[in-house]
Amino acid sequence: MSIITSNVSKVYGTQYALNNVSFEVQKGEIVGFLGPNGAGKSTMMKIITCFIPPTAGDVSVCGFDIWNDSLEVRKRIGYLSESNPLYYDMYVKEFLEFIAGIYHLKNVKQCIGEVIEMTRLEIEQHKKIGALSRGYRQRVGLAQALIHNPEVLILDEPTTGLDPNQLVEFRELIRQCGKKKTVLLSTHIMQEVEAMCNRVIIINKGNIVANNTMSELKEKVISYKKSKRDYEMSMEEVFHFLTKSD
Repeated sequence: MSIITSNVSKVYGTQYALNNVSFEVQKGEIVGFLGPNGAGKSTMMKIITCFIPPTAGDVSVCGFDIWNDSLEVRKRIGYLSESNPLYYDMYVKEFLEFIAGIYHLKNVKQCIGEVIEMTRLEIEQHKKIGALSRGYRQRVGLAQALIHNPEVLILDEPTTGLDPNQLVEFRELIRQCGKKKTVLLSTHIMQEVEAMCNRVIIINKGNIVANNTMSELKEKVISYKKSKRDYEMSMEEVFHFLTKSD
């Protein structure tokens, strides 16, 4: 398994951001990690990437434990956070050289050239990051997540704010990455989930409420509602049913 989370909880004061969360992601899967705002998605991703510790529970990435082998875990993960923090005064290529230095990469020019080609940043590589469109800034964020050739990609809302053309292009980038890497993807765009993901995990109020393929989820909800449909249930309907407030 690429990612294993076991009974993970995160408590702030008396509030549970995560409550006994367990799931696994296999090598080569693209898994959608879904939930309403405040459900615990970003918290779980930050725990997996060793940005914050859990209150309780265990996580392993590619066989390395976050408690005892956090540096090994970080080496194997590429992380694009929701905020995509970038140095706007740096040039694209300069920024990627900086990231390559953090990872102590050899053959820096080759690594940068490969990731620039992969993310299609060739024509923008000599511009300042602050001068780029949001779509290209997202590509720079993905490039920094990929530059050390990680086995696992953690992408938190990577397509937020992109226009339709940028969405199509970014979706294809992620799909290509998924051919060789494990991808855990958080998004609110259900079309993205159906287009890219092998499986979805839905979290609500810190608890896992579903962990299935799209077709399994739809059948499960239809069966639970005991309704006969003459049209296919959308992922929006499934998501609403599983996460709606009582």
